[in-house]
Amino acid sequence: MSLDKDLQCREIYTKAVCGRGRRFSQVSHTVTPPYAPSSILGAWIINNQYEAVKSGDSVEVVGTYDINIWYSYDRNTKTDVAKETVSYVEAVPLSFLDKKHKPASAEVAANATQEPNCVEASVSSNGSSVVIRVEREFKVEMIAETKVCVVVCPGGCGDDDDKSVDFAYGGEEGDFEDLDPDMLDEDLS
Repeated sequence: MSLDKDLQCREIYTKAVCGRGRRFSQVSHTVTPPYAPSSILGAWIINNQYEAVKSGDSVEVVGTYDINIWYSYDRNTKTDVAKETVSYVEAVPLSFLDKKHKPASAEVAANATQEPNCVEASVSSNGSSVVIRVEREFKVEMIAETKVCVVVCPGGCGDDDDKSVDFAYGGEEGDFEDLDPDMLDEDLS
C-alpha cells in the first residue's frame, strides 16, 4: 500500500469542458400582416436554426426562426397566415469558466433546451400588427485544451489483473444503509 509521500503527480494537457452556461429569455416581436388583424387564431415558431460563437467570457447563440401567425381580418370574415423570419443573438454568460484553458483551442457548442415557443399573441393597440411573446432557453459549452494534474503509479501500470484500489472513507461498513432512496435526486447526471 502506498503512502501519501509516495504519490507522484504529472501535469498533462487535454481537451476538456472548460466552460458552461445556460440562459432562459423572453422576447417580444411585432409582425405586421398584409391586412389589419381582427383576432389571432394561432401563432407558432418553426425552423429554428442557430450556431454558437465565442465572445469574451460568454457564448453568443446566433440564429433565425420563422414566425407564423394565423389571423382573421375584415371583421372576422376572412383568414390568412402571416409569415416572418426573425434573426436573433442570445448572449449566454459562462457561469463556469476554467481560466487556465488555452483560448486559441476553444470550441463552443449550443443546445436549445427549450426551442423558441410562442406563449402569447395579441393584436397591437393600434390594431395594425400582432405582438407575440417568445420564450427560449439555450445551454452552451466551451471545450478547450487545459492542464490537469494526475496521480502517477511509480511502478508503472504492470499487469491489469494485479490492480486494486482502496476507496476507504474511514467509516463503518454499511453506513449508507440508513439513507432513504426517495430522498436522492434522480436528475443527477
